[in-house]
Amino acid sequence: MDKDCVIKTEHLTKEYKLGVIGSSTLRRDLQSWYAKRRGREDPNRRIGSKEYEKGDSFLALDEINIEIKRGERVGIIGANGAGKSTFLKLLSRITSPTSGTIAFRGRIASMLEVGTGFHPELTGRENIYLNGAILGMNREEVSGKIDEIIEFSECEQFIDTPVKRYSSGMFVKLAFSVAAHLDAEILIMDEVLAVGDMKFQRKCIKKMRELAETENRTVLYVSHNMNTIQDLCNRCVVLEHGKKIYDGGVEEAIRYYLGGEKDDFYSYDFIDKKHKEQVRRHDVNLLSVKYNGRTTNLFTDFEKLPLELTWKNNADVKNLCLRIEVYDARRYPVTSFIVENFYSGKKGKVHSQRFELDISRITRGRYYTRYVLYNRLSDTSPYEDVEISAGLMFRKIMNETTSRRWQSAWGSVVLGKAELK
Repeated sequence: MDKDCVIKTEHLTKEYKLGVIGSSTLRRDLQSWYAKRRGREDPNRRIGSKEYEKGDSFLALDEINIEIKRGERVGIIGANGAGKSTFLKLLSRITSPTSGTIAFRGRIASMLEVGTGFHPELTGRENIYLNGAILGMNREEVSGKIDEIIEFSECEQFIDTPVKRYSSGMFVKLAFSVAAHLDAEILIMDEVLAVGDMKFQRKCIKKMRELAETENRTVLYVSHNMNTIQDLCNRCVVLEHGKKIYDGGVEEAIRYYLGGEKDDFYSYDFIDKKHKEQVRRHDVNLLSVKYNGRTTNLFTDFEKLPLELTWKNNADVKNLCLRIEVYDARRYPVTSFIVENFYSGKKGKVHSQRFELDISRITRGRYYTRYVLYNRLSDTSPYEDVEISAGLMFRKIMNETTSRRWQSAWGSVVLGKAELK
């Protein structure tokens, strides 16, 4: 490790055995073992759950190599089950790796679950001293910081109450305040801040950024909230099925995580159901989508988006409708285009339909589309979705005229001018 490196992992791997004894109480483990020995059904297995064979396993982390330097604010993102929490638990030494090595320089303060590191019978004040002792601080050092900790936590009224009576939000406030103010060079945060209110979340993000910038502390932060990742982090790691698939800039990491496979395409053929959502009445099968006549997905203010959808009728279709949804880079909805009762056709027929979308009111940036085809069986029936699919991405860029207008390059929607009265 060089002098600026505080965390380094090499070939870090964590393997878990599935369905092994040791997942419950001794009594239940003995019941499960005896039933299995007699060839009977496990009395403690949940109805509908999968029964694993002996030796089944999965890799929660697979050959993770990473170096984190002092003062970096690193976001860890990925879908559920990607290995984010397992990675933080290994760094916090809560569990040990199956193989590989972890080296770190400095003390680690972590918040992985609500209430972690707190003794329920002790008061908030006593738990502050307890956490300080765990980090190797003496009573005098903790006493010099305790007033600041209590004030930041907003729990002064309840600081001498046993923490077992705290709400989950109070737990998070006190736990974060303790972790942020005691002398730890590395701060590790899982998704626990989501339990707190929005005002306190912003307060915590600001505090972590200050710690990294002014005190040169290192922050590792896991979240599904891309807003907080953007606000806090200056580097981002994307995990997928236990593997590191990206390590670099925050914007590019979020795009990599959210974008999917069709980011740079101007046409796409749906050869499987990977990008489709399940519907109850699947009357239409979307086959392809493209920007008709285009070889790029870049558009300017004066261009309309020429979209062409091709589908096959799985049943007789009458008065088909379409909703084209537009989302920004963080997958927040921006707008939608509605086309009603534009098509009817017989079962088995393949049809292509072209549309023109006026995107002049959308400001510059990266956007994702989603297609919802729907209709109803009769005039008195409710509307039902018959096909839902993720769609192509497009990038809106400003031409020379509009690029000089600041207000046209901020936010998601371009509005008219404000008039003086």
